[in-house]
Amino acid sequence: MAGIGFELKKLFQKKGIFALLKAYGYAGIVCTGPMILGILLLLGVRILAAYGGADEHSQELLNCMITYTLLASLAVSSMFSMVTTRFIADALYEEKNELVMPSFHGSVSIMLGIGSVLYGIFLWNAGISITDQLLCLILFGELVVVWTEINYLTAIKDYQNILLTFFFSLSAALLAGYVLIVNGQPPIPSLLCTMTLGYGIMMVWYYSLLLQYFPKGAGSSFHFLKWIDRCPALAVLGILMVSGLFAHLVLMWFSPVGIQIQGSFYGAPSYDIPALFAFLSILITTINFVTSVEVNFYPKYRNCFSLFNDGGSLTDILQAEEEMKVTLVKELEYTFTKQVFTTIVFIIGGTILLPRIPMSFSDETLGIYRVLCVGYAFYAIGNCIMLIQLYFADNRGALVSGTLFAAFSILGTVLLMNGSIRYYGFGFMAGGAAFSVYALLRLGSYLQKLGYHVLCRQPVVFREKRTFITDLSEYLDRRYENKYLKGENACVEK
Repeated sequence: MAGIGFELKKLFQKKGIFALLKAYGYAGIVCTGPMILGILLLLGVRILAAYGGADEHSQELLNCMITYTLLASLAVSSMFSMVTTRFIADALYEEKNELVMPSFHGSVSIMLGIGSVLYGIFLWNAGISITDQLLCLILFGELVVVWTEINYLTAIKDYQNILLTFFFSLSAALLAGYVLIVNGQPPIPSLLCTMTLGYGIMMVWYYSLLLQYFPKGAGSSFHFLKWIDRCPALAVLGILMVSGLFAHLVLMWFSPVGIQIQGSFYGAPSYDIPALFAFLSILITTINFVTSVEVNFYPKYRNCFSLFNDGGSLTDILQAEEEMKVTLVKELEYTFTKQVFTTIVFIIGGTILLPRIPMSFSDETLGIYRVLCVGYAFYAIGNCIMLIQLYFADNRGALVSGTLFAAFSILGTVLLMNGSIRYYGFGFMAGGAAFSVYALLRLGSYLQKLGYHVLCRQPVVFREKRTFITDLSEYLDRRYENKYLKGENACVEK
């Protein structure tokens, strides 16, 4: 995220309310655009389906197909999300930009290969038409690519095009859906087509932006696999975070409030809808982490570690370290305060407004909504701290934080899902609380001994961690090099 923060700093230095709104708007779309697009399209297609005369069952089935596809794509893309992020950072630091796009192609090809087979098997046995199966599978593939592109977009500085892509994708999808519905086309396949159109536009446009920034690619597409052995904690962390964040939703589909929509599609509207609205309460923290913590903290962080790397004096290092810590604490406190305030506003405002919209909010669902708002607040705070842990290469601490989050969220939900409805959501809240508390304590302890962790915990003799993954990566590297050399020799002979 440092690339985004560095560029946004230029925007925040400009005076005026419009410049400030522009900077926050760019940060918001870059960080949360695809998720916001998913929520808006989900709500939009529900409205269009009702407008097109689809019955309640068809609307629920459509929501289920879209939700399942979103969650499946997020689960699959979490396989390499943290690993490729670290690989990109290392490649850019070493000025090996030519390695970036091959890693993108390699990671996407593996995820699409594995994910398409697994999700395709699920869809084949899901009890829906062949047309719906095909559209869901196409949407799944687009989403996997989009989520992966987001990992790479932090190096992109063309914020105007990113912003334009978001709004054009959303507008094109909703407009196409309206046109199809008005012309009497079947609601479910028509609206699935609009979803594939919206994310398809975003996928292609984002890819073109990546090619503009990284036009040259060299090296094996699977060279990044070595980083799984180099950073094993990151390989697991991405899966743990997605599990902790979404597993409680899936588990509730099989609780007493869950219903079978059709075939293998289940839902729990009395839990899913409150969760959707509660989730919106953390978007402000996601944006603020980039616009506040990244913009103000990163320069201090870079200065401190530049002194470490470039032989700065002990006095300068200690002073820079203290400035970095003070800035970090200040920015985290500011971020946490805004999240607490936002959560209070969402709880009070939601209690007043949500019963007035046609979403069947009862006292029980409002209670779930309030609990989940608190749970998502804990998650947002914990996630910010965990990202800072990764800044300081405390991969083990981040892994334990993520493990606690996933374990408490899943086990808590399992223990409470068959009990009284008044306790729904407390499992996820427990996971968020354990996540944020442990991550905060771990970060504080780590920073107290920062010099020791940076200088003394490094191995005296480097030993490469190897498993069959590294062996496979090196084998594919050699195959690429042999093929590349043969191609060069053929050109020379000609």
